[in-house]
Amino acid sequence: KIRRSRLCSHAIAIIPLLINTFTAKYTSALMIPLSAANPAVSLNGITVPRVSDGKQINLGKALEETGDVEGGDRRNKKVMLILGGYPGDFNTVEYAQKVRYFLPQLREKGIDRIMMVINGEPSSCSHLAELLDLPVGDESIIELFSDPTGEAGRRFGVSRGFRPDAGIPSQLKLFCMGIGIGPPWNTLPAVLTGYFGDPNGKRDWIEASLKQGQLAGRWPPVLELNDQNDILKNAFDDTPLVGSSWGRRPFELATLRLQNLIGIQMKHADRLKHVDERCLTQLGGCTVVGSGGDVLYSWIDQGLCDVPDMEQLLEAI
Repeated sequence: KIRRSRLCSHAIAIIPLLINTFTAKYTSALMIPLSAANPAVSLNGITVPRVSDGKQINLGKALEETGDVEGGDRRNKKVMLILGGYPGDFNTVEYAQKVRYFLPQLREKGIDRIMMVINGEPSSCSHLAELLDLPVGDESIIELFSDPTGEAGRRFGVSRGFRPDAGIPSQLKLFCMGIGIGPPWNTLPAVLTGYFGDPNGKRDWIEASLKQGQLAGRWPPVLELNDQNDILKNAFDDTPLVGSSWGRRPFELATLRLQNLIGIQMKHADRLKHVDERCLTQLGGCTVVGSGGDVLYSWIDQGLCDVPDMEQLLEAI
């Protein structure tokens, strides 16, 4: 029985490796566009209103001025710019959840300004931040920007989704992306890893996001919390064969995405909706720049749920 259990465990472990191999095979040739490699130039002249005060900010100029000296004091050491999708988009929600969890580590790496551009009205951007307990405002380094038309993302070079110029309904385009028809092609690999898990993956941000969702009343609840809301137990700790040994257990990330789908995207659909039809299928990306806007890291989403690994981003910068 022990031998059979080990064989089953090894067989299960092969699945995420195959997915990772598939992903590497079909994305190794994908290079970020020149616009994402030099965002200070490509985004120069693109102005978007800051949600907190309505001030128009030139994104390219903000990146270019990183590290400049003003009045004897250095400005932002490093700036992170996230080009999200519309407020109720899978990728946008996960970007926000990851930034919320990794914020202390991002600061330790010298990032002292995070600009998050969302393709929606200011009220929708604010509502998403409230739902996710994303710390924004005067005391936070996170700034939200409203870009209902998604122009900033397109100038950065994000994917516009499945057949963006075809005369077919945007909902049908989104459906095609959801079942893996591309380009872009990375939806299925990104989604399947949520179901199959990853023995070498990290689950800290997932667990933190599940906790935030559970405390906000989102379903399904999978954590046992004490009176101080500390995590006593995770339901996935009891996953057969891999519960105690895998970094990210099967269905763990998928459960967070289900929580997001039901408790955020569906429940608040009217308040998180897109304004411009092009933004329903438009994906996102992000970049981190240093002095003078020099790129330290850039990423372009290549499918639904295909957002960057923050551990790799932190290592790169």
